[in-house]
Amino acid sequence: MATVAGIDCSTQSTKVVVCDAGTGAVLASGQAPHPDATEVDPEVWWSALGEAAGNLLDEVAAVAVGGQQHGMVVLDDAGQVVRPALLWNDTRSAGAAVDLVKELGAAAWAEAVGTLPVASLTVTKLRWFATHEPDHAARARRVMLPHDWLTWRLTAPTGGEPVTDRGDASGTGYWSPATGTYREDLLVRAFGRALEVPRVLGPAEPAGRTSAGALVAAGTGDNMAAALALGLEPGDVVVSIGTSGTVFAVHSAPTADPTGYVAGFADATGHFLPLLCTLNAARVLDAGAALLRVSHAELAELARQAPAGAGGLVLVPYLDGERTPNLPDATGSLHGMTRANMTAAHVARAAVEGMLCGLADGVDALRALGIPVRRVLLIGGGSRSAAVQSVAPDLFGVPVSVPEPGEYVALGAARQAAWALAGGSAPPAWPVPAIELPPGDAARGALVRDRYAAVAATVLAAG
Repeated sequence: MATVAGIDCSTQSTKVVVCDAGTGAVLASGQAPHPDATEVDPEVWWSALGEAAGNLLDEVAAVAVGGQQHGMVVLDDAGQVVRPALLWNDTRSAGAAVDLVKELGAAAWAEAVGTLPVASLTVTKLRWFATHEPDHAARARRVMLPHDWLTWRLTAPTGGEPVTDRGDASGTGYWSPATGTYREDLLVRAFGRALEVPRVLGPAEPAGRTSAGALVAAGTGDNMAAALALGLEPGDVVVSIGTSGTVFAVHSAPTADPTGYVAGFADATGHFLPLLCTLNAARVLDAGAALLRVSHAELAELARQAPAGAGGLVLVPYLDGERTPNLPDATGSLHGMTRANMTAAHVARAAVEGMLCGLADGVDALRALGIPVRRVLLIGGGSRSAAVQSVAPDLFGVPVSVPEPGEYVALGAARQAAWALAGGSAPPAWPVPAIELPPGDAARGALVRDRYAAVAATVLAAG
């Protein structure tokens, strides 16, 4: 029995799963934490991988890395890291993002790379780096992404070169999903001069081998790995309810949204992965539970006791500002309060509905780009809420499935490793157990969403 390993190098931790290459069954796993920071020495990831993996990688036939997107790892002529890596959640480059959009124009950026520069993207971090740390920037020779650097460390002992994949490359801001090529002119615009970039591998193309002889696959970004683990097909839309929320789908053609709502990424299979991200998802449920001084299970039970629409109570859940829509200084607001609806049950219901309405707006943004939506898959910690599962089918208006909880980024990396090991035009078929939620009520969903849209419009108008 051949085994493969998938590595998830996320912001918070490194996770490793070892799977049967044929069936995807998880045979072993490990985990190690990362520091809570927005910049980190990449050696921390290497140490965490060693701690999480132990001897798990010694006997596997293949391995791949799924990594946090967008970060900036810069190396000098000797291959040494010039400064701690800037992570996707480091927002010091927000001003650089605004400047880059102004210089080229939103429509031109969307056409060039499918995505408008925002603080998370590597291209904006390069502009910040060149402007604010010129001495360090002068030493820079090569720029890589977190997953690229880890893949390189795995293969370097056997002569591996720096490589990446199209999924993660599409989140840099200087690689075009539409043409499959780097836009070095945009990298030069951001940094002021050219830098070496990793070679982009095909979906099943190997990157090299570890010192133990395991095949190393190309790896990919975390969202692309999750999509691969879930076996997404056109018409499937994932709604991930983690600390933040993401909405993404596999699509047959590249997308370019000049509004900046939808990022036009590539996926890990040769298709495309339009994606939208919100700042406020499961943290809305956290805040609701804290406000009412109840557990998450109790919050869900309260929400299910209140009627759809929460008796006219509407929560606009911009509790930490918002990324989509782009309102970084906004705050959350509770509207329509009356003596009748100011109960714990109505407030709990409004929290669940407000969070899901924001994500349903994200699904509509995909529809507006011509992306078919036939089924929604709910993943992430928030998807386990009984209230979320009760309300979601009404608001999304299509069948909703909830896959079993799993480490989907690591599993997607493992599936990619199995694909590279076996070869062929498609990854191995691994089952994804899921429950199908009961059908929703379209009229009830329309009532909730119409009220939310009316209130949210006033917040948008206020800026």
